[in-house]
Amino acid sequence: MLGTACLLGLGSAILYTTSFSLTPVNASRNGVGRLPALGYNTWNAYGCNIDEDLVLEAAQLMVSLGLQTAGYEYVNIDDCYAEKNRSENGDIVANSVRFARGMNNLTDQIHALGFKTGIYSDSGWFTCGGYPGSFQNELRDARTFQDWGFDYLKRAKFHSYDHVQPSDGYPKDLTIVQVIPFDDIIREGMIGKFTRMADALAHLSKKSGKPPFLFSLCQWGWEQVWLWGSTLGHSWRVTGDISPNWDSLTLIINFNSFITQATDFHGHNDMDMLQLGNGGLTFDEAKSHFTAWALMKSPLLIGTNLSAITPEILEILTNTEILAINQDPVVGKSISPFRWGVNPDWTSNSSFPAQYYSGPSENGTVFMLLNTLNETSDMFFNLTESPWIRAGREYSVRDLWTHTENGTAIRNFTATNVPPHGVVALLLKDAGDEPEGIFPPCAVPSCSFENGTIFA
Repeated sequence: MLGTACLLGLGSAILYTTSFSLTPVNASRNGVGRLPALGYNTWNAYGCNIDEDLVLEAAQLMVSLGLQTAGYEYVNIDDCYAEKNRSENGDIVANSVRFARGMNNLTDQIHALGFKTGIYSDSGWFTCGGYPGSFQNELRDARTFQDWGFDYLKRAKFHSYDHVQPSDGYPKDLTIVQVIPFDDIIREGMIGKFTRMADALAHLSKKSGKPPFLFSLCQWGWEQVWLWGSTLGHSWRVTGDISPNWDSLTLIINFNSFITQATDFHGHNDMDMLQLGNGGLTFDEAKSHFTAWALMKSPLLIGTNLSAITPEILEILTNTEILAINQDPVVGKSISPFRWGVNPDWTSNSSFPAQYYSGPSENGTVFMLLNTLNETSDMFFNLTESPWIRAGREYSVRDLWTHTENGTAIRNFTATNVPPHGVVALLLKDAGDEPEGIFPPCAVPSCSFENGTIFA
């Protein structure tokens, strides 16, 4: 049968289609999503095991734990919130047991706490969990999400086959076969598949007069999304799903280190939801995780059980100096590597990514030193290896984790005893001319005197 899905253990699903014609609208730079999204998402902690009470409790804990004060503003529901079949009118229906009081009741309460709210959709016939996807129902579903009171939409890419595991957040022994619409139905590439919903959201906002959705593309970096994602949405996933272990973090950091130039205001490489608090990471690895995601200007979506969060993890998530770089109102660019460290520059290594990064900020030059080794290390760099540093100047040094002023750096800096898989985050500010008489007379490998004599 054309355009159907085989769902084993899920029951049948009814497909409704909506025919509409939209004038394509550039969905980015539309008044939302200028800075990376900060918030909470249910998936990493709970998978499909969600209900309205759990989501509301997460929002309340965001307030009581100080996360809202730190700047987190979204509370997002991921997959598995709906009934398996659409209504007789073709609309997505909230699960009558787990969301018995209705989505509007939930979003009203979350909004009353001062948050915005987000929800999940899929660009295929079905979601990853076998619930109704939005293919050929984009405008209908966008209206539903708006009517329910949501402000943010995460949209996944359909895939041809999923055998999901309980560790993925789905029920045990569940197999889902998702059939991609045939080419003679979709007649689109990846850009076209996401343009359908981007245009539906823009059309809906224009027609309703309500603020546009923040639109998050979740298609795992396929088809070089960093080249075109900003024309459709406000963030785009760049890799497969994250796991709470060091190998997963280094894989994502390595990949993203080569495409940092894609991130700027209104458009951000999404390194996936945070895994802090979910086990599998040492304290130093958790700091490195948060620092890399924040300074690379990824959205920061907490994904842990907040009722069981430790003081150490909460301290990481509420580091206001790190968050201030992520939310910089003046500079939208990510930090980028200036030296790879253990590997030759421009080496792609998923286990040992680049170690030395820098970038501009509103208040100075940001540096991140990432110890990818399994042993404690000293990490040295010359200041002018960073393109954002001026030769012949000295710089005050602030440590963004110890929250201390650490003197003045002239020509170079060494971070000592960086723990295995640990991180150092620094903010360097221009403190004037370096002292007279420093030898050698230049920081670069060679330079010349006025008479043309080369000093090397």
